[in-house]
Amino acid sequence: MKTLPVLLSRRFNVPDECPMPDARCPRRHQTTSSNSAFSISNFKFQLSTFSSLALSFLLTALPSFAAESASGITEPVLDVTLSTAVPGIVTTRKFKEGDFIKEGEILLELDKRLEELETDRRRLVRDQKKTDYDGTAKLFKSTGGVSKEELEKKEVEYRVAAVEHDMAAEGLRRRQLISPLTGIIAEITLEVGEACQAYQPLARVVDTRRCYFTTNIEENRAAKLKVGQTAKLEIDGGTGIIAIQGKIDFVSPVVDPASGLQRVKVLFENADGKVQPGVAGRMTLE
Repeated sequence: MKTLPVLLSRRFNVPDECPMPDARCPRRHQTTSSNSAFSISNFKFQLSTFSSLALSFLLTALPSFAAESASGITEPVLDVTLSTAVPGIVTTRKFKEGDFIKEGEILLELDKRLEELETDRRRLVRDQKKTDYDGTAKLFKSTGGVSKEELEKKEVEYRVAAVEHDMAAEGLRRRQLISPLTGIIAEITLEVGEACQAYQPLARVVDTRRCYFTTNIEENRAAKLKVGQTAKLEIDGGTGIIAIQGKIDFVSPVVDPASGLQRVKVLFENADGKVQPGVAGRMTLE
């Protein structure tokens, strides 16, 4: 490859060997000027390239320095699947899907006629045993006409009858599906007339007034989190991004050995129902 001085000498028709002194040699003056211009141009190019790379790095790294974010899923704080402890046939549905139900209200009932009759029978027996016991106790205190052993026997009979009545009443209560919380009925699996088995899922009730944002993050980032710490959330809504604030409610004490991640739950209020649990979102730590 020919050197730059040779190329310049051919371009400007300058002899390779100039007999003139250095101070008056046009070839040496031309070569020196060309080298200086090339060096300045090369320096400017390198400076421009370095500036572009530095700016690109800053733009890429700046968000990570400003805040840390993590993706996750929203879920209701209370989400229960209801079932009965006994088999039976659904005879009554007092609510439908989407209805608001209060804690303690009966959602549906199974066939219970036999349990009602048994409860009534046990109540009559209990009442009769109580009458016998009260009469015996009164007689024992007033005249002593009965022995203490007879009094104790009547007392035991009454107590056994009371327990048997309570057992019958509990059997009757188990024919009812009672909501343990206040919320919205998300699902009812059976219609009136359909049969169910013991502990078969029959309904689902959720309380969406308070929700969790659940995410999994790296162990080194989770170590910086504390329960009660404020976190900004951006939840994907039907009309756009919903910005809300929450507080870290739970940081898992263990790391998943397969992924190396820890589970973190952020609690946030959702009384207005803007967030529908199950949608995705992002968490930004302050």
